[in-house]
Amino acid sequence: MRTALALFGLLAGTGAAAQFVTVDRIAIIVGGHAVKTSDIDRDVRATEFLNAQPPDLGTKAKQDAAQRLIDQQIIRSELNTGGYQRPNESEAAADLSQIRKDRFGGSDTRLRRELEKYGLTEDELRARLLWQLTVLSFIDQRFRPGVLITDQDVRKYYEQHRAEFGNQSFDAVAAKIRETIAEQQINQQFFAWLDERRKDVHIQFPEGALE
Repeated sequence: MRTALALFGLLAGTGAAAQFVTVDRIAIIVGGHAVKTSDIDRDVRATEFLNAQPPDLGTKAKQDAAQRLIDQQIIRSELNTGGYQRPNESEAAADLSQIRKDRFGGSDTRLRRELEKYGLTEDELRARLLWQLTVLSFIDQRFRPGVLITDQDVRKYYEQHRAEFGNQSFDAVAAKIRETIAEQQINQQFFAWLDERRKDVHIQFPEGALE
């Protein structure tokens, strides 16, 4: 299941990457866990790279990244206590290979050049991809068991979206509809859980850290 959630040190270098050098300090404390300004900057750059957006380390982008990292820490805490299966690095490597193929024609050189514009390394990108897979796997393991879909639910969806299916019969699309409804329920359960967990976690923002 691919849920958009969608869901990471100091960098120094020359050329395009040099603009990303920053003075590291604590930006957020989430339940006793410190998130550094470099973590936020890296998350911004990785997110913008994956979304093919221009690099932007403005205040709004940092605030959005800060919220993502708060949510990440909540999920990590659950992962550490829940005994969930996790994807392996080969799966993240496969995703990286797909990005290289789709966006850069399979060229390592073109990929590295683009990463340099964002102040990222392949290892950092691979780590981000692995984390995304980990979040997707967690969501599926944690919330799919609570999904309940009746035959009536599937039939109702088919009738409500009949124009989208064209000449396809109910039997031909029933399995697809069932999975679509399952993903909707999983997302609803996940975001409801995340909202509740945010209320339980003590979060501190040192003054000026996200400016």
